[in-house]
Amino acid sequence: MSSPEFLVTLNVAPDLEEAVVDCLLTLESEHGFSSLPVYSHDHRNVGLSLAEQVTGRQRKIRFQMYLAEQGLTELLDKLRGEFSGSGISYRVSPVLDSGVI
Repeated sequence: MSSPEFLVTLNVAPDLEEAVVDCLLTLESEHGFSSLPVYSHDHRNVGLSLAEQVTGRQRKIRFQMYLAEQGLTELLDKLRGEFSGSGISYRVSPVLDSGVI
């Protein structure tokens, strides 16, 4: 790898899925992004419906993308600007290696 890359993971409420897809498509990313449905499990019942409290899980959409360091700042600034207060959680992890086999 020539420059440091990062894996960004977003967990988004399902009602924000299309808006986040539209937002991510406006960013120039060499690798694109992936999305998949996931369930979030947390001992805190903040923001959970009664049914979600009973089942112990909340449906989310997870987005993952690889970004160079300069793209990382642009992405987070854009998300903060467009989705402030929406409850989107994110993680940024360094990529140690990547490729195609």
